[in-house]
Amino acid sequence: MFSIIELAPAIALYNDYFREQALKVEEKNSLKQRIFMENYLESIKKQFIYYKSLGDKTFVQLLDEQLLWQPNGESNSIAIIVNHIAGNMISRWTDFMTTDGEKESRNRDSEFATVIKTREELEMRWESGWRCLFDALEPLEHSDLSKVIYIRNMGHTVTEAINRQLPHYAYHIGQIVFLGKLAKNENWESLSIPKGTSNAYNADKFSKPKRKEHFTDDL
Repeated sequence: MFSIIELAPAIALYNDYFREQALKVEEKNSLKQRIFMENYLESIKKQFIYYKSLGDKTFVQLLDEQLLWQPNGESNSIAIIVNHIAGNMISRWTDFMTTDGEKESRNRDSEFATVIKTREELEMRWESGWRCLFDALEPLEHSDLSKVIYIRNMGHTVTEAINRQLPHYAYHIGQIVFLGKLAKNENWESLSIPKGTSNAYNADKFSKPKRKEHFTDDL
């Protein structure tokens, strides 16, 4: 039988080996996490750019008066929706790492009033909101995504805050596109796969080899 003293060197070597293996696993998992987060940041930026492009492509199809058109008294015009989106973006993304996303200076109710009255005002308001968003996202590192920020005193990780805002903007941009289609009727130019061309579109996609790319890369 070996004494504890005699076994001590072997036990130490055993412990060192498994400690080293655990560190390797931890480093490998950390690298995977970093790559995942970096891919997430790249993907989310492309998603935001895509939704902005849907608004841009709608505006250019419409006459100035169509940007201000309201289908009925309870509906918002495209100009009102743009004013709300921009107001939300400026509030949420200005100094978002250090201040609450619902700024004291924001007057949300006024965003639903008819304050934008020209195409130029609409475009300036639209661009100001997106500029605030992209300026906030651009410097983010993967390590920032787990940090906690606040919206109306409710804590969110940065990832959660981004995921909260993306569908909110997509929801309203969908309204903008729908109003554009209503206004243009049969003269509307599709922003997705035009009716009757799905088979040809799919045939083109499936004619290419399997690959890793973002769905917006060839739009």
